[in-house]
Amino acid sequence: MSFDFETTDMDLGNTPIENIFLNDYMPMANGTYVKVYLLGYKYAHDKDLKIDVTNKTIANNLDVPLEDVLRAWDFWERKGIIKKNGDDLVDYKVTFLNLKQLYIRNNIMVPLEKNEKKKSRPNLIEANKVKEINEMFNAVDYIMRRQTTNVEKETIITWIEDYNMNPDVIERAFNYSVEVKGKRSVKYVEGIIKNWYDQGLTNLEAVMETFKHSDEKYYRYQRVMKSIGLTHKGVTDGDMALINKWFDQYDYSMELVLKACEAASNVQYPTIKYIDGVINNWYKKGIKEVDDIEKLDKIEDKKPEKNAYYGKKKNVGYKTRFHNFEQRTSKYTPDQLEDIARKKREAHKRKVNGDTDE
Repeated sequence: MSFDFETTDMDLGNTPIENIFLNDYMPMANGTYVKVYLLGYKYAHDKDLKIDVTNKTIANNLDVPLEDVLRAWDFWERKGIIKKNGDDLVDYKVTFLNLKQLYIRNNIMVPLEKNEKKKSRPNLIEANKVKEINEMFNAVDYIMRRQTTNVEKETIITWIEDYNMNPDVIERAFNYSVEVKGKRSVKYVEGIIKNWYDQGLTNLEAVMETFKHSDEKYYRYQRVMKSIGLTHKGVTDGDMALINKWFDQYDYSMELVLKACEAASNVQYPTIKYIDGVINNWYKKGIKEVDDIEKLDKIEDKKPEKNAYYGKKKNVGYKTRFHNFEQRTSKYTPDQLEDIARKKREAHKRKVNGDTDE
């Protein structure tokens, strides 16, 4: 017995390229060398064992001489961002080094003393100059609800070096430890990092894909919070209860829930309660699938315009700028949120179809 995935006829995937390569290394190379690196990187990222990729494959796909491909790998090896393994002069194995890890090793980790057998302590001042690391520290402090000590920060930096972990993965490990496991210990988080490293989970996409199968509820919480721009905010017990209701009681799909989240994009401070108001409205109106939303939109279009509160327009009299301020910052009702989301969908559809008023 075996398990396998059906492959698609068209490559619709994504290949994440580190900004360090785009900013620092790409400008120093000619176009052919860059294309060889990027295509080889894609093949390494895809890891399709059914496809036998060689330097000849890359040469054919790029329509360049094989010698240019070999010279490209020699160039990138001299720059120290790949390693060539094997005795064959043409078809050798290329290993792409983690550029973030290289940056930490070369610019942040203090060089070893000549007579010192263990690593020196990381330079926190230099580490905080790296945007991704600084943002990670801020997020960790928020998740832990306290300031992490310098010793703890030094420990966290070593995970990037020792376990080849990206800062966003470390941040997610803290989130998982606190939100799901109820543990606010750096030592406990390191155990999670080690476990992910042993499973080969060193990027956020791989971690979230694993959660999709191993911890479905946590995966739901993170997808919903990300959709309304609250990835760094802790998920409260009340939020969890509402999200669980959408999936377990209402039997809504993730696609349908994310459609409801679109309504919160018009709110300055979106919350799970706002989305719950929209979903409750949909549930009462019998919406069970994404296609039902379009049917409801057509029905709403045929109705006469009404005031959301009174059912018809009223003369509310003269309003000062203060009144206008209150109106802009007041909360929307579920009906208003649904109507805003509907109008956005219609505007997007007109734009796609080229039917605009401009």
